[in-house]
Amino acid sequence: MPTAVLTDRERTAVQAYLRLLHTVRAAFDAPPGEVRPPVVPPSVLAEAEQALAAAGLTGNEEEFFRLLQSWCPEP
Repeated sequence: MPTAVLTDRERTAVQAYLRLLHTVRAAFDAPPGEVRPPVVPPSVLAEAEQALAAAGLTGNEEEFFRLLQSWCPEP
């Protein structure tokens, strides 16, 4: 499989998305009965939205997930 070379903006968008994903996972991984943080803190969501817009990926989910797959493939 060829490796894609991401631009700085694309890499920033992928990294912001992964931080968003990890934040959501951490919220759901809290033990039962423990106070959970908001699923998506506004600052994390804003960072992801800004990075996607800067990379020109807003509204282009297919291209974004292609970049995500090439940069962070599943094992």
